[in-house]
Amino acid sequence: MKTLGVVASRYASTRFPGKALADIYGRPMVWWVYQQALKSARLDELIVATDDARIEAVCKKYDMNVIMTSDRHPTTASRMLEVSQKIAADFYVTINGDEPMIDPMAIDAAVPDRVLQDTEFGTNTICPFTDPVGVVDPTNIKVVFDDNFKALYMSRTPIPYPYASLAFKYYKHVGVIGYNRKMLEFYGTSTPGRFEKIEGIDTLRFIDYGKLLQFCPAEIRESLSVDTPKDLEKVCGLMKEEGLVDL
Repeated sequence: MKTLGVVASRYASTRFPGKALADIYGRPMVWWVYQQALKSARLDELIVATDDARIEAVCKKYDMNVIMTSDRHPTTASRMLEVSQKIAADFYVTINGDEPMIDPMAIDAAVPDRVLQDTEFGTNTICPFTDPVGVVDPTNIKVVFDDNFKALYMSRTPIPYPYASLAFKYYKHVGVIGYNRKMLEFYGTSTPGRFEKIEGIDTLRFIDYGKLLQFCPAEIRESLSVDTPKDLEKVCGLMKEEGLVDL
């Protein structure tokens, strides 16, 4: 089974244009993401998928595998479909290009031992919340699942509601999602479902249409997305504290 890891990296960003090339201790952010992903034990190949020639040039400068994709993709899943049409693999794993501290174990968790090929199938790494404040933050996507971790729902609001019991953990979506080719083809030929349009969570499309999305729990180090220059400052400090930077 061939598993391809794809670092999705675009230049356009409303709050932080060009963040993929933002400097972190002398290297661009996309380089740090790539280096963390290389530590994954379950990827057979790793590549950066971008829509910008500047990012492509930096990847080549640092000897990172890179592929150019269209700049018209509305979502990462749409970009992944194009990648799957250009590079053959049994399973494709998305890695956000704005998480320079991504834990390699989050990537490993999303790679199943066996990939279903005769039906649409996907995985999504999840982890327990460590900060109660994060549970009420709508940018953190909460997830619910059955006893076998099959996805039931995802929401920006805290679910389940602790009305009758507090004896449970809240889990959140981690931005590492795996797809077989059929799942990506489905995404490319479908339209947003009812709950996807309400919540603004594109992964909900698979649940809206009854596709098999398997949540993959992992006890991993907290990873932060760099959405603003302030986030970048925070990440730089945390990387230094955790010894991820050799100064």
